[in-house]
Amino acid sequence: MKRVVVTGMGAITPIGLNTEEFWQSLRTGTTGFGEITQFDTTDFKVKVAASVKGFEGKNYMDVKSARRMELFCQYAVAASKEAMEQSGINMEEEDPYRVGCAIGSGVGSLQAMEREHKKLLEKGPGRINPLLVPLMITNMAAGNVSIQYGLKGKSLNVVTACATGTHSIGEAFRTIQVGDADVMVAGGTESSITPIGIGGFTALTALSSSNDVARCSIPFDKERSGFVMGEGAGVIVLEELEHAKKRGAKILAEVVGYGATSDAYHITSPAEDGMGAAMAMKNAVKDAGISLEDVEYINAHGTSTHHNDLFETRAIKLAFGEHAYKMKINSTKSMIGHLLGAAGAVEVIACILQMNHKYIHATVGLQESEEELDLDYMKGQGIEKEFNYALTNSLGFGGHNASLLMKKFKE
Repeated sequence: MKRVVVTGMGAITPIGLNTEEFWQSLRTGTTGFGEITQFDTTDFKVKVAASVKGFEGKNYMDVKSARRMELFCQYAVAASKEAMEQSGINMEEEDPYRVGCAIGSGVGSLQAMEREHKKLLEKGPGRINPLLVPLMITNMAAGNVSIQYGLKGKSLNVVTACATGTHSIGEAFRTIQVGDADVMVAGGTESSITPIGIGGFTALTALSSSNDVARCSIPFDKERSGFVMGEGAGVIVLEELEHAKKRGAKILAEVVGYGATSDAYHITSPAEDGMGAAMAMKNAVKDAGISLEDVEYINAHGTSTHHNDLFETRAIKLAFGEHAYKMKINSTKSMIGHLLGAAGAVEVIACILQMNHKYIHATVGLQESEEELDLDYMKGQGIEKEFNYALTNSLGFGGHNASLLMKKFKE
């Protein structure tokens, strides 16, 4: 199997419009929560979200292209632009059929759906935008990125709810491992802060009941009450090692393990014993050919819902045994909320940034956990720490579990 490395990263998040801004915010514990401004929340119980601020599509693509993309696609193209530029790949020197794309979205454009449904009801079907379908459907993130950069290899749109970004990177990793591509642009994107998005998750009782921006997203805290909706995109450039070395690329990290399982249990709740997620973690570690004790850090799914944080904790204990108590575990969602299909991809970037900067960020807002949540969740302050492996978890509605293991690059 071929070795796969990361040579570029791009991030559009509620706490930064590029990876450097994102990193500085992670380091300082800056949060991105605020009142929802996208629509009138008077009749809504939930009034807080983690919105992307100051984003202008025209800064990343021409105006005509931006007009033919909904926000989730614009985020994907913007994050891909940063990742491609950092990687230094020149598509004129590549075989375009060996460069692919795997960028997923859990939802696609609720904005387009709401907007055109309103037209249907008020003005009739003849007034529906002819571009509704290509604006709305989830695969258009991968489609638009491929079009923008001339990526003619394998083009995938993995949709596994909140595990989408992690699965997308995992499947891109496998694609390169087995020789189906030299390069894959991979990640996730989402923009679902809309009336039906907020209303739907509120009706499901999945969103935080707190409208206090300091206590709304508090993973592993005993007062946690649900997740906060976030938005944005995370994209990385994955590359076969020899291909990267041949062109003199700067290597940021190596992807060494991928595990994917299904709970086959419930449409929204993770399995109570955590076995499905535990097996995903163990499979990722086995894939890397290392021991469980080699893993010192986990970026948890850590949504701030009661069930997720409890059952993920059980999963970590199942997978790692007593070693679980020696590991550092944090949740980036404590600062950016839950980016749904983009969450895992952004968290992969958070892992690589922390590994390269030798620093593990705090789980911001965490004050006290209940009895069974007794692992080291990085309460209080971040710490300076050198570590060689970072494991990240994503768990999606429907029972989808995905884990990726990254390693600090060494020849």
